[in-house]
Amino acid sequence: MKMRFITYLMIAVSLMGAAKQKQKIEPSYAWQLAEPLGLRLESTIDTLFENYHRMAIPWLPSKAWATTGNYGAPGQNQVFFERKPMSDFWFEDALQPWLHTTATQRFYNTRVPMTLMGHTTGGDKYSNQDRTQVTFSGNAGKRLAVGAMLDYVYSKGTYEYQADKDFTWGMSTSYTGDRYELQALFTHYDYTTKESGGITDDRYITDPAEVQGGVTRVDNKSIPTRLTSTHNNVKGTQLMMNHRYKVGFYRYERDSITDTIVGRTYVPVTSFIWTLDYKDNRHKFLNQSASEDTSFFSHTYLNLGGTDETTKWWRLRNTVGISMLEGFNRWMKMGFAVFGTHEMRRFTQVTDTVTGGQVTLLDGLDVAPATVSARHTQHLVWLGGQLTKMTGSTLRYAATAKFGMAGDVVGDVDISGDITARARLLGDTVSLRGYGYFKNQEVPYLLKNFVSNHFVWQNSFSKEKRLRLGGELNVPHTLTNVNVGYETLKNFVYFDADALPAQHSGAIHVFQATLRQGLHLKAFGWDNAVTYQTSSNKDVLALPAVSLFSNMYVKFLIAQVLHVQLGVDCNYYSKYYAPSYNPALMAFHVQNEQKCGNFALFDAYANFKLKKARFFVLYSHANAKLFGGNNYFALPHYPLNPARFQVGVSVDFAH
Repeated sequence: MKMRFITYLMIAVSLMGAAKQKQKIEPSYAWQLAEPLGLRLESTIDTLFENYHRMAIPWLPSKAWATTGNYGAPGQNQVFFERKPMSDFWFEDALQPWLHTTATQRFYNTRVPMTLMGHTTGGDKYSNQDRTQVTFSGNAGKRLAVGAMLDYVYSKGTYEYQADKDFTWGMSTSYTGDRYELQALFTHYDYTTKESGGITDDRYITDPAEVQGGVTRVDNKSIPTRLTSTHNNVKGTQLMMNHRYKVGFYRYERDSITDTIVGRTYVPVTSFIWTLDYKDNRHKFLNQSASEDTSFFSHTYLNLGGTDETTKWWRLRNTVGISMLEGFNRWMKMGFAVFGTHEMRRFTQVTDTVTGGQVTLLDGLDVAPATVSARHTQHLVWLGGQLTKMTGSTLRYAATAKFGMAGDVVGDVDISGDITARARLLGDTVSLRGYGYFKNQEVPYLLKNFVSNHFVWQNSFSKEKRLRLGGELNVPHTLTNVNVGYETLKNFVYFDADALPAQHSGAIHVFQATLRQGLHLKAFGWDNAVTYQTSSNKDVLALPAVSLFSNMYVKFLIAQVLHVQLGVDCNYYSKYYAPSYNPALMAFHVQNEQKCGNFALFDAYANFKLKKARFFVLYSHANAKLFGGNNYFALPHYPLNPARFQVGVSVDFAH
């Protein structure tokens, strides 16, 4: 009730403040950075009210999101071309949609200080789901800007032992001068989630009368779970500073009559770049029930009385580069850069309390056939180049090549490219984009060397090879977008049915085609996105063949001030052998016992915008127990939320 009161108070205050706002003042512009040299990419300010309700839905990240169910919970994207490769610290991978990274960081240049504040809430006091987000940006003159952000997710979950809490905060700054540019950010997050291990019997969802002796009504919080005393905690910190010093000349503007100088523009020719990027992560797994700890997991190596263990990782990356900038004269139509990167990594795993060094692993009274160093340090070096053309109305492209030169990455190759051509057609601009990459890369260290209470392995994996080619056609006039791609994977590393890393030496071929088609007729709108994908080896890489998102709505204006969007949207994907989730690893692994999918999730919503305030009312999974089936498991033994009423508000305070 307290959080609901705060929400309603925010709505009232925002509406009163919006009514007094006489002048519309928008932030000037926003941008994001592209690695490795910090190229600026145009971005947007998140103030649109259309589909604002989607921010409160647990399956927000994808049309096919395999998740343990709760908002902010671990999950994996089952649309393969949208899934990122496994990182050096895979515990963080399952949380990516809920975290803030360099890739998602927005920098702002505002004419007036800007504060975006939003809050969403839903459920009752036993299952409430709340998220508060604050973004601030302000300028100190035309060149210097400072920013701050806060993101707090707290969701108790519909079912027992699935609550999660994520508190993220950060600061940023940018300076845009004629010669010197800076983008810097600092972020920190602390994520904690309870682990239920899934419910003990799926019939509590699919056929409650059978498992409850004829009683059809289910108290979701009373459904027994496989784990009751287990937690995961992941913490992360990142500091990034991108410096660019530009050398060039001034181009003067003269009055044609008096021949006097009336202005000057600095034209950069060459830039010198240095990017410092520090990141650390810590994963802590805790299970305080000795009986559940030994019965849930197949092996217990270090402690039969429960688990309390920590895995740490940090890296310090320095990248220096020299770039010739595009556009400083008519002959230089492209930008060209060369760069070098040195990265130091340190891994710290479970330490033997006796020696403090090598860890001898015990499975009961049996010695496991592996010893893993508690600490490991890597020094890695890459050299690379980049070719870009970021301006122009007809043709734009970017290509980056990076080669491993020292350390474990010797022989690594990472080449990626993207080219877009635009042309006028039917009174609008049609674009055709081609993209692709070739990667021959070292497998992350922790997939080769890992020690914990329930898992230990030492693997000698070959480098992974990936080749992707694709094309995209975008026709704004007809609201049509078609994206077709093909990827070949060799030496693909995955978690097998025992949740152990395995490498498939053969080739796996993935084909994917996505069609996005909109239909807008006056106040009526209908937006659709459907993806078809195939995998040549479903035992190693199982994917839903079809996944779709459809959104039907009407938009209109009340009293010339209140913007309204009323509609219903739907998520659906076909049946497939969805991955299982292992709580100790926070990882998803293959299984071939239970299929998930072939159910629909309908959400009924109303989005509003009044001046600087936007707000929504949402009834998520509105079709639960009505139609679409009751087998709504995104993962084996992890049901999704049933129907839930939610509200949210966001205010753009322009000072």
